[in-house]
Amino acid sequence: MTFSLPVPAEANDLLNRDPLAVTLGIVLDQQITLEKAFTSPWVLAQRLGHEPTAAELADFDPEALVAIFSEPPALHRFPKAMAARAQEVCRVIADEYDGDAAGLWRGVADGAELYRRIFALPGFGKQKAQIFVALLGKLYDVRPEGWREAAGGYGEEGSYKSVADIVDAESLGKVRAYKKQVKAEAKAAKEA
Repeated sequence: MTFSLPVPAEANDLLNRDPLAVTLGIVLDQQITLEKAFTSPWVLAQRLGHEPTAAELADFDPEALVAIFSEPPALHRFPKAMAARAQEVCRVIADEYDGDAAGLWRGVADGAELYRRIFALPGFGKQKAQIFVALLGKLYDVRPEGWREAAGGYGEEGSYKSVADIVDAESLGKVRAYKKQVKAEAKAAKEA
């Protein structure tokens, strides 16, 4: 399986070959559309003039990185906070995984260890960690024993709950419908 998100082909190509781009896409995938989140690593590379490494972003001047994230169109709705978050995640990758984003998943014993490594990243809660585990299993062929269980409901085969399930326009529509339903149920529960 490969990425075929509704983003420019060049952005999908970057996601398919660069584990850091995938990681940054997941980092940015909150409070913006998934199209924006998963296009932003490619736009960041364009603005830098090359595909960045985790070590480079970890050591980047924070104010300069915020300026790059803020340049219109901004890479995220909250460019200052998300530039800092991306840099924090890159520092963990640089310090704990020798700058290799794939080190997050390479050599894990099982899905539980994969989940723990991802959950330990700055800004990753249970849901984001489970979605990343599901994305790695479904789209990146990272499938240690127990990965579906570690991904919770996002790991279910045939589900349409997150970016991990998007392979075409039809699946995108199903994911959007699921998210809309979840929001409606949460709103109804709150009003009850």
